Amino acid sequence: MKTALADAIAARGYTTLTPVQEAVTNPDLTGADMLVSAQTGSGKTLGFGLAIAPTLLGEAEKFDEAAAPLALVIAPTRELALQVKRELTWLYAGANAVLASCVGGMDMRDERRALARGAHIVVATPGRLRDHIMRGSIDLSALRAVILDEADEMLDLGFREDLEFILGEAPDERQTLLFSATVPAAIAKLAQGFQKDAVRVSTANAEAGQHADIEYRAMNVSPRDGENAIINVLRYYESPNAIVFCNTRAMVARLTTRLSNRGFAVVALSGELTQSERTHALQAMRDGRARVCVATDVAARGIDLPNLDLVVHAELPGSHETLLHRSGRTGRAGRKGVSVLIVPPVARKKAERILNWAKLRAEWGPAPSADEVSAKDEERMMNDEAWAEAITESEAPAIAKLIERFTPEQIAAAYLRQYHSRHSAPEDLGDPGEKPIPRAAFGPSVWFSVSGGRDKGAEPRRLLPMLCKAGGITRDDIGAIRVGDSESYVELRKPAVAGFKASIGENMRVEDGAEVTELSQPPAIAQRPAAKPRPGPKPEWKKPAPKGPPPASQMDDLPAILPQAEQPERKPRAKSTAPVQYDDAPAPRHKKPKADAPNKPHRTGPKPDFTRDGAVSGTAPKPKWKGKPGPSGPGSAPAVGKPSSKKNRARAAAKAAEGYTSKPGKPGAKPAGKPFGKPGAKPGGKPRGAAAKGGSAAPKRSKD
Repeated sequence: MKTALADAIAARGYTTLTPVQEAVTNPDLTGADMLVSAQTGSGKTLGFGLAIAPTLLGEAEKFDEAAAPLALVIAPTRELALQVKRELTWLYAGANAVLASCVGGMDMRDERRALARGAHIVVATPGRLRDHIMRGSIDLSALRAVILDEADEMLDLGFREDLEFILGEAPDERQTLLFSATVPAAIAKLAQGFQKDAVRVSTANAEAGQHADIEYRAMNVSPRDGENAIINVLRYYESPNAIVFCNTRAMVARLTTRLSNRGFAVVALSGELTQSERTHALQAMRDGRARVCVATDVAARGIDLPNLDLVVHAELPGSHETLLHRSGRTGRAGRKGVSVLIVPPVARKKAERILNWAKLRAEWGPAPSADEVSAKDEERMMNDEAWAEAITESEAPAIAKLIERFTPEQIAAAYLRQYHSRHSAPEDLGDPGEKPIPRAAFGPSVWFSVSGGRDKGAEPRRLLPMLCKAGGITRDDIGAIRVGDSESYVELRKPAVAGFKASIGENMRVEDGAEVTELSQPPAIAQRPAAKPRPGPKPEWKKPAPKGPPPASQMDDLPAILPQAEQPERKPRAKSTAPVQYDDAPAPRHKKPKADAPNKPHRTGPKPDFTRDGAVSGTAPKPKWKGKPGPSGPGSAPAVGKPSSKKNRARAAAKAAEGYTSKPGKPGAKPAGKPFGKPGAKPGGKPRGAAAKGGSAAPKRSKD
């Protein structure tokens, strides 16, 4: 171990190293990649600070002038990163180390200036560090060591892609240390991809006994007593620092307000707060200005409070890993701690499942009652060290005056009252296993009318607290509440009538000037007219008969073989010899007739018989082609489609050989395409292919 580091540890009062610190500082593992699993609070920060010292310093005892960072520590949360920086600052102070931090929520310009001045060790969160790398404000070329603290938590928070990017930018020749409370498959895969021949380091108590210094208690509470049980737990233990964990920000805000109203010195810690607010909240816990911190899981890692002895799970965590990390805020560095789970009846199975997965044993029982909290207060008061301290000279005159003026009973009562005034009163809790008692019969009652009904917006939920407050009664003394159009009616238990009338006074008025009148008999409240029934009887819907053969009982009444009706013999349809008329035939669909001209009449008579050579019998000869001026010349037919005779096929082949296209062009257009055949062929040459043989295939364009 380096001399500067050994002196710093001795100055802090450390006499022995923890098991994980001894394991990672083994001389045989100097410079090696390590995958370390150890329970939360076992001194991992100091452990990897000692493990990377030989890699960073080499044979020297102190660092040279700061330039590009030599070591990089990556932590999942801002609190943990800043805590790691504080620990490494005092550890490497004697070695003249310069440290810088890159965490979200801080001013990025200040971080860039600190990196530009130079730093030996940089502590960062994944997201902010990736921003610096992409902006070019940090140089990782000189890195000798990379530490991933709480690697499993970083993967749970979705930083896998950022970690792969950062480790990909770091030099290949480096020492990589992965610290994690648990080693799931994702951590093992990450270590396999970015470590070389990593050594698996696991302390003896990491697997055998998780959190041996923490006492786990699971408290059964009724569904409506969850928050009251938290108040009694805080009052029962009276820990100097306590953390109450919730699952949502809304629950954090609600519970913080409730505890503040009950007189607790409480602060909130959640992801919606700025870095400055979170820092001030933690500092208030360290200074003693706050005693309770209500937080989400963002504070499950990275909080290291020296006097944190109590962790309360107001809502059960989602996994056993989160339970371990929450509870790991207490029971650190050899101190004892208590982890309390508030378990309503619906969450009993979930709590047992999480404890089994975490391999933890919890003591099940009810939450502290009001009497138990009072007894614990009395025990703390009687065992206070102030009773054994001697009376000082400055206190003697005041004590003599008190004894002369008051009796011992009065002095004791005054002290007891002042003691209780500094502490919140405990809550009365119901039995979580007790079934709700059915409400007893209301008994004899008296009806009262209250001016104002639906026209004034009267509602039972507004009338009930108003009458209880004005008449000095409870909700159990009120029976039915009926709201009419202009008046409301309330049923009161007969034994409570006298006290109710005395409380509201002779004028019989309550809040907002509403007048109350006692009735001699129950009111007759007009009922709203019922909906008019539909005219006529209600139709009876009959289920349709099922398809298929009739039942066997009906089959018995039928003859065995039903005679088949004889059907007349069909005669073949006679063929018509009359000529087909085409006058009434509809026009083809693709030809749209003009609006200003009637359709041309179709030819009549028998269907013409077309011969092979194109001649038509019984019809006029076909008119000659009148083509447009183009490559084939005026009056010549284009080579489009299949030729209808050998003569036309030969003509098409000759035209193709001369270089004319098969598609008529516009007047004055140049022949498109290249001549058919090889380059340099004379016009009118010997046709090739199907045209030479007199085939029917149309000429194709040359690919040249």
